[in-house]
Amino acid sequence: MLKKIRNIGDCGISCDFGDEVSKKTNREVIKLFNFIMEATKNKKLKGILNSTPSYNKLIINFDLAKVKSKELIEFINSSDYSKTTLLEKNKNVEIPICYDEEFALDIKRLESKTKLSFKEIVDKHLKTNFFVYMIGFVPGHPFMGDLGKELEIDRLETPRVRLPKGSVGVVEKFCNIYSFESPGGWNIIGKTPFDLFDINKKDPSKLLPGDTVKFKSISKKELLTFKNE
Repeated sequence: MLKKIRNIGDCGISCDFGDEVSKKTNREVIKLFNFIMEATKNKKLKGILNSTPSYNKLIINFDLAKVKSKELIEFINSSDYSKTTLLEKNKNVEIPICYDEEFALDIKRLESKTKLSFKEIVDKHLKTNFFVYMIGFVPGHPFMGDLGKELEIDRLETPRVRLPKGSVGVVEKFCNIYSFESPGGWNIIGKTPFDLFDINKKDPSKLLPGDTVKFKSISKKELLTFKNE
């Protein structure tokens, strides 16, 4: 449930759904996100520049020349976006992952911290149905949950300056995929050849908030010869 809406500068608002990080809360965020997108597409709402969902908030940036903050807040408060469906927009995606030790950079740390074997860690990761809470940090980069408590682990004390594109990391109950080469402090469990972002496509991000992800184990040879569609 939407708790409050506050201004962020002159051209933005934050729609706050509380402090809880859960699928239930995030689905409410995504419903409002989808509602704003549809209202913009159908020209019921003008001046929206960008909408960014997170775990429990939705940030909306707008063109002050076309819509005022007060108008936008009134539009949201007077709308019943709760009936917005998620099924039509969200999808189940299978993503290949290679757990070869060459790519599982932090597997020894995971084994030490969780007291689980390499096989047990991989099995639990593969059995998890991941929910995409948000896309952020860099284009196409998904933040997904929820790992079981057995795999929960803190961030690295010293983040890496550079992580290869496709690195799959875990922290606490979350899992992410580095869509581009970038710095990072997550525990790297494997690597995927799956391209998460293609700027040449109409919809460049392969994953969206509300999607679900299941990983599929592949060999190093399969990773190196994998072809994205």
